[in-house]
Amino acid sequence: MTDREGIEYHHELTLFWIMTRLNKGEWGMSKQKTLGELKRSGYRPLSVKAEMRKNLIQKMLDRETLFPGIFGFEETVIPELQNAILAGQDMIFLGERGQAKTRLIRSLTSLLDPWVPYVEGSEINDDPLIPISRYAQELIAKHGDETPIAWLPREDRYGEKLATPDVTTPELLGEVDPIKVAEGRYLSDELVIHYGLVPRTNRGIFCINELPDLSEKLQVGLFNIMQERDVQIRGFRVRMPLDICVVASANPEDYTNRGRIITPLKDRYGAQLRTHYPKHIGVEIDIMDAERSSLLDGDGYTLTIPAFMKEIIAETTALAREHADINQRSGVSVRMSIANYESMISNALRRTLLLREDEVVPRISDLPAILPSSSGKIELETVEEGKERQLVEELIKRAVQKVFSRYSKPEEFTTFLQNFSNGHSLEVSDTMPTAMYTQHVRNLPGLSATLERLAAGGSPGMIAAAMEFILEGLHLNKKLNKKVVEGEISYWG
Repeated sequence: MTDREGIEYHHELTLFWIMTRLNKGEWGMSKQKTLGELKRSGYRPLSVKAEMRKNLIQKMLDRETLFPGIFGFEETVIPELQNAILAGQDMIFLGERGQAKTRLIRSLTSLLDPWVPYVEGSEINDDPLIPISRYAQELIAKHGDETPIAWLPREDRYGEKLATPDVTTPELLGEVDPIKVAEGRYLSDELVIHYGLVPRTNRGIFCINELPDLSEKLQVGLFNIMQERDVQIRGFRVRMPLDICVVASANPEDYTNRGRIITPLKDRYGAQLRTHYPKHIGVEIDIMDAERSSLLDGDGYTLTIPAFMKEIIAETTALAREHADINQRSGVSVRMSIANYESMISNALRRTLLLREDEVVPRISDLPAILPSSSGKIELETVEEGKERQLVEELIKRAVQKVFSRYSKPEEFTTFLQNFSNGHSLEVSDTMPTAMYTQHVRNLPGLSATLERLAAGGSPGMIAAAMEFILEGLHLNKKLNKKVVEGEISYWG
């Protein structure tokens, strides 16, 4: 390569890098302060849906993770969402509680440009080249290219409202501002209008959570905005081409069965996306690890969580989603797994503090600590005093048995079970020091191979957790008897 060719090649790479940054909106146009400067910069307006589409395409070409923190939707919801964005459609997300609907909707802002210009002072974020409000039009007519320009970050281009029956038209659409009328303006003047949440989210994404709870009157106003672009406020018919991506969430039962959404509004949503709970235990565990409280990491102790304990927490929730006595229309949220995970770790931490140990390792005797965090997360089909606690205890036992069957078979413990002949027993508890478990292992032959597999690393805490797991698994497989007295658990043959 000649020197000239090298210079040209370097120039092409530099130009490509600059254009990439400009296309992503990372820098370059944020310095313009007036309309004239903005025009000279080469700025071209895009609709919000075209902008989202452009950035989605770029992220897909760059192989970027589209929605970090969203697990289990890669093969189901995400492809449908990509199609809806590429088609420029408004969307409604249907799913039971705790299926990441709101989080997924909020993450759509990552597909907006980092900054967009708007006419400074505009309540509805008027595009400087396509102003739609009376205020922006008059300001540009007066100042021309000297019209001041401000820049709106993507975080401020998202609006959200939880739909309830008492949501009013002024909140959502707007109202006549009596102060502006008192200042001498006529009621027929568009400038007397104080815009609501939807117009103020112009050039952004607006979400209505629990859409079926919105009154029919406001639903009519919403589908006017989505298609006819009419905003009617106190008799005014303000024709305003708002640029909004309208997104909503709803429970499937409310949306499809109760008739609480008017048909014309249903018809205006381009895509209906159905969310779901994790289809695999591994996905549920990923969510638990990502969402559990960070406070549990900041105490200066070594936190080690056995894989089988994570699986037991996840399986408890999965089994609850199939139980006939639990209201499945209401759903069993992933929040149950997260809360139970935190409660289990907290109980293990409490033991570590009481015993002055230095390692936090959850074990089977910590599982009763998840009863309070589980009880509020399920709704029973019938109301019966004390039934929730019994049901959760049943779910825990079934989960332990199911996970134990993945790791071991009762036939592997023939030698170990001989230790319980002649009435011998073994006691454990959630406050027993871990050193005692190590002593039990030395005195009871037949566990070394299984413990080596379960207690990865071989720390005293992991040995204790693995030993309790084995004892409980053998009990649930009817190989050992069990008795619980004031927190002390006895196993015998």
